Amino acid sequence: MAEMDDIDKKQPEKEPEPETLTTDQQIRRRTIKAFAWFGLAGLVPYGVWKWILAQPKEAGLPKFFREVLGVNEQVANRYFSDTHLAPTFPKEMAVKNVRINGRAGLRTALDPTAWRLRVERAGQKPLLLSLDDLKALPKQELIFQFKCIEGWSQIQHWGGVNFAEFVKKYELGQKTGSGDWYPYVGMKTPDGGYYVGIDTPSALHPQTLLAYEMNEQPLQDLHGAPLRLIIPVKYGVKNLKRIGSLWFSDERPRDFWAERGYDYHDGL
Repeated sequence: MAEMDDIDKKQPEKEPEPETLTTDQQIRRRTIKAFAWFGLAGLVPYGVWKWILAQPKEAGLPKFFREVLGVNEQVANRYFSDTHLAPTFPKEMAVKNVRINGRAGLRTALDPTAWRLRVERAGQKPLLLSLDDLKALPKQELIFQFKCIEGWSQIQHWGGVNFAEFVKKYELGQKTGSGDWYPYVGMKTPDGGYYVGIDTPSALHPQTLLAYEMNEQPLQDLHGAPLRLIIPVKYGVKNLKRIGSLWFSDERPRDFWAERGYDYHDGL
């Protein structure tokens, strides 16, 4: 009985704050919560479920589910930090045959010598930058585990321009006169066939790249030549191939998969 009394007097351990968890712990916590929600959903009466499905749709989902995804995004933003880095690996661990997944935005012919990155700027003429312009900036390499929302992953080796350094070089992303950052970045392919919207803090994460190399070789067409986005804090659907233009925005830019029922945030 004395032993039981001692146990009763013990204070429960304080649950760690999300900011102190490793990436794997955060993912594990979110996975457990997701299963808990699915378990609760199994207890929801059929009539309530039918009512949810009858709600007006927003970007391919009943509005109720969009609101749930919105709450999930707010929680994720609370523990996001540019000091939380994706694990990196030695070069010999990178795969040689990088998986090709998705051809949206890549189906039209492109002359790489005529390609220019079009950077829209509020109240100014757009910047038109060649690949040589970008290569003039310091090169950064990244070997990390690229993760697809479908469930597969690969350790991949990329090289290119650090996005935050690119933004700094060309004085982008901040509102004139205020110094405040626009909250979103939009990007799309030259033909407009694929497009993404990304929160600015994630875009400015120190591992985000405008990549022009894979395995120390120029990008191939189906991997997004001549320039693609590599953003380790997001799933692969946000890693836009063949960037044609980009811009900063107060409003959420259109997002290809979010318009088709997926999460807009798509963060890891």
